[in-house]
Amino acid sequence: MTDFVTVADFERAAAAKLDAGVAGYFFGGAGDELTLKENVEAWKGWRLRPRALAGLGEWSTRAEVLGAEVSMPVLVAPVAYQGLVDPEGERAMARAAAAAETVMCLSTLATNRPRPVAEAAPGGRRWFQLYCFRDEGVTRAMIAEAVDCGYEAIVVTVDAPRGGNRERDRRTGFAIPEEIGVPSVEAALGSGRAITIEETFDLMEPALSWSDLGDLAADCAVPVLVKGVLTAEDGALAVEHGAAGIVVSNHGGRQLDRCLATADALPEVVDAVEGRAAVLVDGGIRRGVDIAIALALGADAVLVGRPALWGLAAGGEAGARSVLELLREELELTLALCGCASPAELSRVHLRRAPAASVYSG
Repeated sequence: MTDFVTVADFERAAAAKLDAGVAGYFFGGAGDELTLKENVEAWKGWRLRPRALAGLGEWSTRAEVLGAEVSMPVLVAPVAYQGLVDPEGERAMARAAAAAETVMCLSTLATNRPRPVAEAAPGGRRWFQLYCFRDEGVTRAMIAEAVDCGYEAIVVTVDAPRGGNRERDRRTGFAIPEEIGVPSVEAALGSGRAITIEETFDLMEPALSWSDLGDLAADCAVPVLVKGVLTAEDGALAVEHGAAGIVVSNHGGRQLDRCLATADALPEVVDAVEGRAAVLVDGGIRRGVDIAIALALGADAVLVGRPALWGLAAGGEAGARSVLELLREELELTLALCGCASPAELSRVHLRRAPAASVYSG
């Protein structure tokens, strides 16, 4: 990995290492995969306005997210079934995030329960991504376990009342191996056997409402974030129903194809929230300059899912950490060249929409 200089290098290495079914599961999106592609391309629709002669000799990527400092406004997004690409899975990812001094968000569909992940990186910061279940007792048991293990926030995914149309998986015939199971769900159910992904989704609540979110936020001992918001209307409703943060996300293009790319949705959500809650964004982040654009548009931080997973697949814990450090280094360079001492100095004055007929357009 010493020869890897971009996130794309890790992507290619992961693709070469994983078998076709596993690669398709993690690399693929829904339908024609237009949103999957546009998530990446949309960040390229902005141009930076750098300021010269800023008189700076030092730069820092450190930032504050939900009242606590991180080394950079780049968090690890929840990604399911990381054990498919590395034997330690989420435990290795937790150590990588802790070494990079940032937050890891653990998926409900992880191959490790919250406690062993916490124990793998006791000094790290962790959030827990939650799917809500028809049985409120299961939902509450999962929240209780995460909070008891020191997870600082609950991130409720709201864009998956049903699974998306994952055509790559259908073409390869890929299915999550039954023996892997979903340990967090099995523990909450008190099950003595592995629960399949199909059984897990059957147990989830498809009819979640804003009032349900409000009740969950009111009862939760830690901040609740809402992941899967793409509109100003839903951003405002999330705040009104107690969300401490909003993740502008389209599930990595894996749910509704031809919905807004997150770079395009971010500004209206930021404007609707009006600083009343943290705003984060994921989807298509591949470069430090992408992170800078997101911050300039008003995001407090970004989350990266696939890039971190590509690092894990290519080189385990060291690979995931290398991806995070690479993004941090690229962000620091972008800040320096824009005349900003820290991420907090970026704003919309640093941006312009790319010309429609740009010579850089493909």
